[in-house]
Formats: sequence, structure tokens, C-alpha cells
Amino acid sequence: MTLHEDATATLTRWTPPDPEQAGLRELYLRHLSEHDDGMWRSCRPAHVTASALVVDPSGSKVLLTLHRTVGAWLQLGGHCEAGDTTLAGAALREATEESGLTGLTIEPEPLQLSRHLLRAGGCQGAYHLDVQFQVTATAGTQYVVSEESDDLAWFATDALPAGLDHSVTELVGRSSRQLE
Repeated sequence: MTLHEDATATLTRWTPPDPEQAGLRELYLRHLSEHDDGMWRSCRPAHVTASALVVDPSGSKVLLTLHRTVGAWLQLGGHCEAGDTTLAGAALREATEESGLTGLTIEPEPLQLSRHLLRAGGCQGAYHLDVQFQVTATAGTQYVVSEESDDLAWFATDALPAGLDHSVTELVGRSSRQLE
């Protein structure tokens, strides 16, 4: 199975939690049906990306990155690469690369979809069709700030940084509700 096929299958079997997410899922599936290259950063006007909200074992903290290009606190994640075989695997790879954490485990189904226009960097003007997963860190592992970040930090789910993008706030909220 190709990454494109896995993404299509993942989104097809996923049960969206609300009508807005259902609409995004349909948009993503239409994009994939119309673009054989829909998983790659070269695809315009949009491409599918994979990201991960890393939570601590208790689910009470999330690891966010102060993204170097965007200049804001975000979940970990990014573009799919040629070696990726699954969408969840791409999200897990991104989380591992951007955090240096080992022993991460990923939930197999997406937590949320987020469509956003890129205003900076090499994909400026394109839309990211981001598929966001929940990843759990093991206790006691230490993160390492990658070259893509200005900083990494753990935040309590009820004490997130000021000015956090609405999509990240929603993502953290969905994760907290899922873990209850």
C-alpha cells in the first residue's frame, strides 16, 4: 500500500467528531482523489501533512514547539517524506525527529484535521491539509530542541501559552476529552 492509499484509507475509516471535521475529511478525500501527488509538498494549491500532539503519560501536559519559521507554539509535525508508508508513521517520525524523544506511541486514528494557509517558508501560499494524531511519551525521557524549533516546552493542558492558535487549542481540548 502506498502512502497516498494509506492516507485515503485512514481518512475513509475515521469517524469525525463533528460536522466541521466531517467537512474537512470530505475536502481531504476529494483532494487525494484529484491529486496523485497530494501527499507531497510540491503539490499545489494544497498537500497533506502529518502532525502529532505529544502528551505526557498522565495526559496532563503537552509538548509544544516554538516553530522557528512560524514564530508560534505549535504541535510537532510536518511534511510527508518518500520513506513514509503510513500517515500515522509520518506523524510519529516527525514527532521523534523534532523532539528527540524515544519510545513514543501513537494512536492509530486521527484526533483532528486542520486546514491552514502557509504564510512563510518554502510552502508560502499553499494550504496544509494537516492530519493530527495523538502521541504519548514515555516517562523520564528528555526532549532535544531540533533545528526546526527555537524552543520546546511541556505545558499543562490547563495552562497553555498565551496567543496559542485556535487550532492548537482545539487539538489539546480534543486530546484531553479523549483521555477522560
